[in-house]
Amino acid sequence: MPISVSIKANLYKDSVALMRIGQIVLAREGVQRATLLMGTPANKAILASSGLFASELEAARPGDVMISVDAETDDLVAAAIAEIASQLEGEVKQTAGEVESIPLRSIAMGRARSAEAALVQISVPGMYAAAEAMKAVRQGMHVFLFSDNVPLEQERAVKALARKKGVLVMGPDCGTAIIRGVPLGFANVVRSGSIGLVGASGTGLQEVTCQIHALGQGIRHAIGTGGRDVYAEIGGSTMRQAIALLAADSQTRVIGIVSKPPAPEVARQIFDELAAIDKPSVVLFLGADLSAQKLPPHIVAVTTLFDAAAAAVALAEGKRFVRATQSEESARTAQSEARRLAPGQRHLRGLYSGGTFCTEAQLVWRDLGLRVQSNAPVDKGAASEGTARSTGHAAIDLGDDEFTVGRPHPMIDPSARIDRIAQEAADPSTAAIVLDIVLGYAGHEDPAGVLAPAITAAKATAAKAGRHLPVVTFVCGTEDDPQRLSAQQAKLREAGALVLPNSTAAARLAGAIAEQAALLAEQGSLEQVK
Repeated sequence: MPISVSIKANLYKDSVALMRIGQIVLAREGVQRATLLMGTPANKAILASSGLFASELEAARPGDVMISVDAETDDLVAAAIAEIASQLEGEVKQTAGEVESIPLRSIAMGRARSAEAALVQISVPGMYAAAEAMKAVRQGMHVFLFSDNVPLEQERAVKALARKKGVLVMGPDCGTAIIRGVPLGFANVVRSGSIGLVGASGTGLQEVTCQIHALGQGIRHAIGTGGRDVYAEIGGSTMRQAIALLAADSQTRVIGIVSKPPAPEVARQIFDELAAIDKPSVVLFLGADLSAQKLPPHIVAVTTLFDAAAAAVALAEGKRFVRATQSEESARTAQSEARRLAPGQRHLRGLYSGGTFCTEAQLVWRDLGLRVQSNAPVDKGAASEGTARSTGHAAIDLGDDEFTVGRPHPMIDPSARIDRIAQEAADPSTAAIVLDIVLGYAGHEDPAGVLAPAITAAKATAAKAGRHLPVVTFVCGTEDDPQRLSAQQAKLREAGALVLPNSTAAARLAGAIAEQAALLAEQGSLEQVK
């Protein structure tokens, strides 16, 4: 039947809330797709490029919710729409004697109710986000700006005012932060400590905080900046402010930076400011070659997410930092797995929900001499011609727009990855599948439990065709997260997955499997010639 579309006027919901509603509705039997997006031009363009846009949605404004439902029957469509309406309204029956509170509808109302509030979380359509951030900044409040699609010139203006006011603007498109132990956005439950982080990447910041926790240290602050902060146009405004705040904070002993490579002039400013601080620092510009950079002894440059965490912990404990390498056990595992592969199994298939994990894997595999295709390439010319089917070595960011139209982000709804796991398992060239599982607030309540049957089925599909299929996984999270790290790891192991302790180790193991597979194939060819 045709897709049913409608508009819910004058009702703003942030993207995470809309994703969760979509997940709830998709769980209903017979519902094929359920899409909820705010009526911004950018979202309309996304729907149009995916063939989901209908003329009825032209009238949607940025403050309206666009709803699209595809189900097997008219009755199922009607039931799904009713469920969406109920979720959007969020009606709660009040018991006798309860007093209905007036919902807060502006920053001014919120400030009036809580005069001591120092931070505002903003998640409104991009065209309105900068104006709301300006209101907060003018009142001397820090801002966690979850909204995306904010024009670059507006971001620059808001951050220029924030510098004058001495407050932080984390974002736009800031997914993660931890301020004095309070998680914001997609974040994990980690212990408090003396390490302060500044990160332009969400899942990268999550992984580093979780590994610091695993290594026995804790986080003072983890300040998100938004990915464009390190552009030349913005000048690293929030990152440089955050560095100064951490330098002045007596309880911060070590400063860590996690980001993709900044503009050259921004990188120089960041290094100059760190050099002038008497606190030890760790810098990860993921993908940048800093080997020729002359740095003072108290600044350590690293190349992986795990080393960023390990270096910060070593500095906090006054120990010498030693860069991590592949362990002997991991090397033996790679050899063992590679020997079980069938002829023709040569290619890695990374199916990531975190964009930074996808980037790190490409860098690790590139260092091994593997040419990797991706929808989020780190090298020019490595862009995949199409993501519907993998060719060669592939690292796919399943959180990209092309995969999330019509369904929630894979950190909330794993169904897109489940489909892709089955597809890669059926490909006789697949030598290993790599998966990240991200825990914490706002994520799926049991991601490993949902993915485990798909992993078991994938290995069974390969076995039926006479092939062995390694599934390499890691869990970004802690034992204190709602989903519990050990419980998630146990479910993956029970499904037959190889569970590594961090993202870097997982990428290295997968790369070593591919490397060993190529070596064994070459040896076999030489023996045939002899």
